[in-house]
Amino acid sequence: MKIDEISVSAYTLPTDAPESDGTLGWDKTTMVLVEARGGDLTGLGYTYADASTAVLIRDLLGRVVTGSDAMNIPHTWSAMVRAVRNLGRPGTSAMAISAIDNALWDLKSKLLNVPLVALLGAVRSELPIYGSGGFTSYTDKRLAQQFVGWVEQGISRVKMKVGREPEKDLNRVEAARKAIGDQVELFVDANSAYDRKEALYYMERFAGDFDVRWMEQPLPPEDRTGMRFLRERSPSRMDITDGEYGYDLPYFREMIESGAVDVVMADATRCCGISGFLQVNALCEAWCLPMSSHCAPLLHVHPGCALSSMRHAEYFHDHVRIERMFFDGVAEPRDGALRPDLSVPGSGISLRKADAEPYRLKL
Repeated sequence: MKIDEISVSAYTLPTDAPESDGTLGWDKTTMVLVEARGGDLTGLGYTYADASTAVLIRDLLGRVVTGSDAMNIPHTWSAMVRAVRNLGRPGTSAMAISAIDNALWDLKSKLLNVPLVALLGAVRSELPIYGSGGFTSYTDKRLAQQFVGWVEQGISRVKMKVGREPEKDLNRVEAARKAIGDQVELFVDANSAYDRKEALYYMERFAGDFDVRWMEQPLPPEDRTGMRFLRERSPSRMDITDGEYGYDLPYFREMIESGAVDVVMADATRCCGISGFLQVNALCEAWCLPMSSHCAPLLHVHPGCALSSMRHAEYFHDHVRIERMFFDGVAEPRDGALRPDLSVPGSGISLRKADAEPYRLKL
């Protein structure tokens, strides 16, 4: 079966409130969606990226993929990687490849009439998640409401943003801990807002005073020496983690070899799709490190249940909202986990075009 057509669209949605983390603020999110058609079937894939990613797919990568064997994803993936050689692979190119690759995996499993997780090979029946939001733009009251809402759904881990105003971080983390009680795991994400001394101070205070178990990207990801410095000094119950800006395998290999992290994060909307996600898992298995997925929870359900190194997935507020608005077949949390739908082939999702159309961009 050949890939007959690659079509791409982009949609921009306003957030439900202004949002910020330690180093960035935003009020909208853009999804780039690919439909890969083979015969009478269509595979869906997407990434969260700038609309220029859709232009790259339309003008270059779609032509590279069209006519390829739908059963031979590694061949097509390699062709896309070669095609962006002179553009640079990290960033837009990798996210464009991701959206197409994700659609190809959905199409292949539909052509074989099996759930995607069955095609990949399931190692678990459910994927644990943690609620992710707690933006620095939130008041303490809104942060507490969001976290309590997740806990009431049975989600036993929550993550908040820190670092924009470090002098307020201890009070904000204390407010979060009081809201969720002592039985829920609390994570923080600094989005590279701290310097080394700040990160060391807050790491020790967060863990010692509020039992924070996860410190994400306290420093810029290129500061491998600093990340290793922190990891070697982190409290025994706190994991240091990074990887959300990994676009290719050498990035992950260097991060792991440097000793920078306890947990590797990867994002199939950035690391060249499910194909790249599988490659990162192989690295984690070789180094005996756990892995966690970044954002886009719906996209990670099937591959997350197929990878032995997976610990959990990020249930990110913005993307949960968009995926519920746009797709049928969205997995809902049950007992703190997402479960793939084994009753339908592919990833089990379909686009509600009428609901998405008002947000569609002209390319």
